[in-house]
This record gives sequence, C-alpha cells and structure tokens, in this order.
Amino acid sequence: MAYDKFSTIKTPAVPLPIENVDTDQIIPARFLKAVERKGFGDNLFRDWRYQKDGSPKTDFPLNNPKYSGKILVGGKNFGSGSSREHAAWAIYDYGFRVVVSSFFADIFKGNALNNGLLPVVVSPGFLQKIFDAIEKDPNTEFEVDLENQTFTILAGDESEQFEINPYKKHCLQNGLDDIDYLVEMKSQIVEFEKNKSCRFEAC
Repeated sequence: MAYDKFSTIKTPAVPLPIENVDTDQIIPARFLKAVERKGFGDNLFRDWRYQKDGSPKTDFPLNNPKYSGKILVGGKNFGSGSSREHAAWAIYDYGFRVVVSSFFADIFKGNALNNGLLPVVVSPGFLQKIFDAIEKDPNTEFEVDLENQTFTILAGDESEQFEINPYKKHCLQNGLDDIDYLVEMKSQIVEFEKNKSCRFEAC
C-alpha cells in the first residue's frame, strides 16, 4: 500500500505530554478485528478521548479545538507495549504524519516507518521546548524537513536534527512501502537475474 509522499511540512502540533504511552492506549485491543487499514483513526486513544457513554472528554488534547495539525508530540517512551501495527495505522489514519518523542519503542518505530508515519526522536530538552512553544501559542508552527532531517520550532527559529534509516527515508520521500519499493526496482532485479544466469550459460 502506497502512502503520501513526504518532503517538508509546516504545521501546528497536538501535544500529548504523557510518558510511557503504550500501544493499547493508542488503539485498544477490542478494535483490532478489522483487516483493512482504514477507520482506525476513529478509535485512536479511544479510552482517553471518550467517556463510557461515547461522549468526548473535553480535557483530552485531541478533543480540544485549539489544537490542530499533522504532528503529534508525545512524552518519553512512546509506543511501548505490544507490537500491534494497528497503532501506527490509527495515528496515520487520524491525519498525523509525524510523531515526536525523546524515545520510541523499537517495534513501534519500525511499524511507523513501514506505514508512512515519520517518528522523530529529539533530545529531552528540545522536546520540552516544543511543549513550551505549543503552550505559549497553540497555533505556532513547526517545520519537519525530511531531506535535511531537521525539526524546527519556527517561532523561535530553533532546530534539531534527527536520524533516519536511509532506506526508510527513500520510501517515505517516494510514498513507498516495502512491496512498492521492490516493484520500483523490478527492472534492476530482472537485469541482475539475467546477469547471474549468464555466468552459468551462454547469453
């Protein structure tokens, strides 16, 4: 499944200053029955967003109209717990394209990168500056530049670089998942196999 191509985005951010957010909180297990990747955003942080009667909890950031944007800013150790890929599906389906934290669980980070969602790891001090900027002005914008691997607080013009696997960077920039990447390489694969065969028989 292809995803939106990622280059540079400028957008406000939604703060979730909670540490140790696990995948069961991101998308509760009872919503994992669907096999398609659509619709999971409706139940993102379901138990934190809604009361038992289905009414929204007004104090939860995703229900607060003053917050918007394509960046979700989480606390330290985001995405711990089970390895469910649905957590990344839910965040992407809701409309986020970037998740920022000072630390991600490895499996969640991999699932995010495989599903068009960019996990940006920043230093604890810079993460706090992001939260402070949002608290000061919820409309403040941030720039995520994948090519140069920088996250910038535009209001203060403060920036920090982040790391990303070159292969995953290429996939995000071109809107590819692993299967799409192999299809993109089809001609090179065919040529390689042809040359390999030529070593053992006349061509």
